[in-house]
Amino acid sequence: MILHLLPKENCNAAVWSGGLTYEYLIYPKTANYADRDFAFRISSATIEQEPSVFTQFKGYHRYLVMLDNDLNIEINQEKKVYGQYEIMEFNSDDDVTSYTKGIDFNWMVSKKISHHQLKITAASQNCNAQIVLLFSLDTTVIQIDEKTYDLKPYDLIVIENPEKADITVLFSNKCLFGVLDF
Repeated sequence: MILHLLPKENCNAAVWSGGLTYEYLIYPKTANYADRDFAFRISSATIEQEPSVFTQFKGYHRYLVMLDNDLNIEINQEKKVYGQYEIMEFNSDDDVTSYTKGIDFNWMVSKKISHHQLKITAASQNCNAQIVLLFSLDTTVIQIDEKTYDLKPYDLIVIENPEKADITVLFSNKCLFGVLDF
């Protein structure tokens, strides 16, 4: 098991058409964002313009969670509203326009990967997924198999678990909890 602790403060900003994006992790490490050859990518972005058109990524499934606001959005010309921390799932090649400013969490997963899930939880979790992601929504203590980690808001832990060992995770606050199997 390999654990990656990725504090928000260590992420570098890059410009996208609607604001800034902060990449936490692209997997595998040899993947290139511009080439769109990654299995998954975890990032957070600021949406600074209204309206703001989301970048399309053909061949990817996407999870998006607004961290500081509700999300007024149009997906393929259908208007929808998502509350703060409500998980929005969509095909990354959809036409998506945001009418909200704010900060989001973004997880893009290749459609070649059939098993992935994201939820918000504060309850203990037991899993044996190959990839586990834990994203703090507030100051949080996370215990993973009896070792504790103090996270600030928007810090991320990614666990690579190629042996699919059983992992127990305890949370002191609500977090985004994601699992992925290749």
